[in-house]
Amino acid sequence: MLERLSDLSCRQVVDLDSGARIGAVRDAVIDLQTGRVTALIVPGRLRSLGLLGREEEICVPWEAVRRVGEDLIFVRLRRKTDGEGTASEENLP
Repeated sequence: MLERLSDLSCRQVVDLDSGARIGAVRDAVIDLQTGRVTALIVPGRLRSLGLLGREEEICVPWEAVRRVGEDLIFVRLRRKTDGEGTASEENLP
């Protein structure tokens, strides 16, 4: 199935592990050598109703994408925990 990059924009990204909505796709990273999408860019969440700007944008690697639907993109973000039980995004920069 072929999709246009413009068709991916504004689709909601949902993490399969937590069920959390990460946000809507704003942009994509493309490898110019191969012409393949390597990551999806999702803007960070608003801080204090947008008065303090946004958090840092999220770069979701294409390897984390599990299914692309009509309205949603399902991803699986691997989490690792440190010795204190704090979770961090393993495949996010």
